[in-house]
Amino acid sequence: MILIDTNIIIEIYRSNSYVIETIEEIGQEKIAVSDITCSELFFGARSKKELQIIEKDLSNLTIIPVDMDISKLSVELIKKYGLSHKLSVPDALIAATAIVYKIPLYTLNIKDFIYIRVIKLHLNP
Repeated sequence: MILIDTNIIIEIYRSNSYVIETIEEIGQEKIAVSDITCSELFFGARSKKELQIIEKDLSNLTIIPVDMDISKLSVELIKKYGLSHKLSVPDALIAATAIVYKIPLYTLNIKDFIYIRVIKLHLNP
């Protein structure tokens, strides 16, 4: 299982062939997203039609809800990295999800997570 960041889905919608190929190699059945990614995508929808497309696409993926363990860890990550690295609340929750579930995070924003030593990032070859 691999957790994908919001920017990965956005790049799929932008027809980024590199990201699409990577996702195809991983396999849809092995892809998970955080509730936070769902929220970010819904927030960014520009129309009801686009919202429906996003909702349909997300229904084909494993969605991991934010639970107490994820919430507690995200608070710790914000305390540790909020000032020094400007870790945002959504990124802290996504990082905590990957850490709690012990799965790699696939993101194009490596700089947003690389300093969190316990997170495993899925890096493209």
